[in-house]
Amino acid sequence: MIVQMKNRLKYMQIWERNLVILWFGCFLAGIAFSLVMPFMSLYIETLGDFNQKDLSMLSGIAFSSTFIVTAFISPIWGRLADRKGRKLMLLRAALGMALVIGAMGLVQNVYQLIGLRLLQGVFAGFISNANALIATQVPREKSGWALGTLTTGNVTGTLLGPLAGGLIAGAFGYRVTFFITGFLLLSVFFLTLFFVKEHFEPVAKKDELSTKDVFKQIKQPHIIIGMFITTMMVQVAANSISPILSLYVRQLSPHAQNIAFVSGIVASVPGIATLIAAPRFGLLGDKIGPQKILLTGLLGSIAVLIPMAFVTNAWQLGALRFMLGISDAALLPAIQSILTKYSPHNIAGRVFSYNQSFQAMGNVMGPLIGSSISAHFGYSAVFLVTPLFILFNFILAKYNTKFIDEDHSSVA
Repeated sequence: MIVQMKNRLKYMQIWERNLVILWFGCFLAGIAFSLVMPFMSLYIETLGDFNQKDLSMLSGIAFSSTFIVTAFISPIWGRLADRKGRKLMLLRAALGMALVIGAMGLVQNVYQLIGLRLLQGVFAGFISNANALIATQVPREKSGWALGTLTTGNVTGTLLGPLAGGLIAGAFGYRVTFFITGFLLLSVFFLTLFFVKEHFEPVAKKDELSTKDVFKQIKQPHIIIGMFITTMMVQVAANSISPILSLYVRQLSPHAQNIAFVSGIVASVPGIATLIAAPRFGLLGDKIGPQKILLTGLLGSIAVLIPMAFVTNAWQLGALRFMLGISDAALLPAIQSILTKYSPHNIAGRVFSYNQSFQAMGNVMGPLIGSSISAHFGYSAVFLVTPLFILFNFILAKYNTKFIDEDHSSVA
């Protein structure tokens, strides 16, 4: 198999080969992460005798702990990526998470699990470093298409993961699921080790830039900072719905015989739409400008979210969420393309690591906001308040991209 893969990749350009390998790596990583996440609360339940309140609290801590650590550690890894190379960071992330997530299948209590979830945050960053490596290698006129294509790898894996995880957990138990996840991530490590190529010119430690100096190299820093905030707000909006989605489905379809199955379909349809639309939006963004794609996607999200508060059955909700997936396909690839176009290559690792920190903060804030709103005002209110975050995001993105001129690169 390895020999066949080498022969197929032989005649491609370096960035094309890396895109193929990293797409597959992101695909496996997406499967690995989603394989265990849907069952984390159920796994915690097997680790002790908890009442419902304690179980909810511990599940929330276990879910968010990884992202909290990631938010703080990502800039450190980004600095090291600019000094040592993105491939090394890919290897670090894949191997570290393979060992840590595999070890989660051996824990004896919930506190050991939370400790490993915290440690997982230290080793996070495969997806962001894959984006950074491709962004620094792909021709700028193809960056939107390439980053949009790379996004589909993670999305595809995330779609298949819960189905595979459910089958594995049902047949062999929750612990085996963690072991298989570790094996998948170990496979990603070897794929990256043998096939990803990077011609990297390291930055000497004495020449390493401070955060202040990094932004001095960016000719239009307000665009970059604006994209960081936009990334965070996109994640807030996307994740505010996650904690209450299955509960909302149950409210809409109280007589459904298999709420978990229906909820799974409703949860997965945005990913299917994103998988179809992301490369096409990336290609269109290369022609008309990623900022136009981004702004259109934000407006589309607002238009689709509000009607979700007024649906009367789960299938109406599923149809609207499919349309939401189309809007989502326009967002993160467009942001990444803008970051690529307005960041010098020698600091790309730092820029993408900062963006990952803001993404992690959005992943922490979103579920907390959604849970708080639904607890006080009901599930429907989440779909009315979330568009306000997106509207703010649209206004901010509109301001921060108004000076973009696609005919002139602002990158040194």
